[in-house]
Amino acid sequence: MAKQIILFLLGTMACATLSAQELNCKVTVNADQIQGTNRSVFESLEKSITEFMNERRWTDYEYLTEERIECSVYLIISTQSGNSFAGEMQVQSTRPIFNSNYKSPIFSFKDQKVEFSYYEGDALTFDETSFGNNLTEILAYYAYIIIGTDSDSFSLLGGTPFYKKAEDIVNQAQSTNTTGWRAFEDGRNRYALINSIVDDISKPYREYLYTYHRLGLDEMGISPDKSRTKINEKLTILKDIYKERPSNIIVGEFVETKLDELINIYSKATPTERKNAYDVMTYLAPTLQHRMDALK
Repeated sequence: MAKQIILFLLGTMACATLSAQELNCKVTVNADQIQGTNRSVFESLEKSITEFMNERRWTDYEYLTEERIECSVYLIISTQSGNSFAGEMQVQSTRPIFNSNYKSPIFSFKDQKVEFSYYEGDALTFDETSFGNNLTEILAYYAYIIIGTDSDSFSLLGGTPFYKKAEDIVNQAQSTNTTGWRAFEDGRNRYALINSIVDDISKPYREYLYTYHRLGLDEMGISPDKSRTKINEKLTILKDIYKERPSNIIVGEFVETKLDELINIYSKATPTERKNAYDVMTYLAPTLQHRMDALK
């Protein structure tokens, strides 16, 4: 993978820089909706999730400290019964853009059905070979999605092995009664997300993810017009995918994640390019059409 090759070369030239785990994850646990309970359990939960995401080695690749993937987990606890908790989780990640200080939003997903058990002070553990605690399975699933998306943006279809690991977790969960994992339970759950990503019909989307970032954004500092052309030329691929498979949610998630960035990219585009972007994005995310008027 291109990113890991770059990291290896940088590491050999800067031996004073230590290698690190893959993720630099900011974790927030919000339990404002829970009244009259021991608040220390939520502090412990936040600490446990932070350690789990940041201290575990998720791949065999060596990452430099400054190359860790910036991401965040925002967990909102809405109900508690003893050691059982339920709520929703917002997961996001960004990607640095070459020759700039800009960090591009690359993944954003709201998981609305998060249920798990947790005992204060518990260390979170994960075993790839079996389905364990629902919390660690959810976190591991999103860790692999984050790494897979980041890898796809640096190397053509580079995220495949990590998406496979996320898919394995989903497959193991099918025999359980836990919510959020099962096929056809919900059109926007964890099963639907990974299924949309690994579906053969999504291959052009994943290839576009590479074009958009590596051949587009990373080259903006050198030639903005050529970079924007690269981004615009295959934007209609997203529309084609949605037309063929309306149940595919990943292209819509891409538009919602990238909308502000896309509007900025097209701010200096030709009228033809702007119209193309407007048509594609309003088709994929009609509820956000009011935000797209800047493209007219």
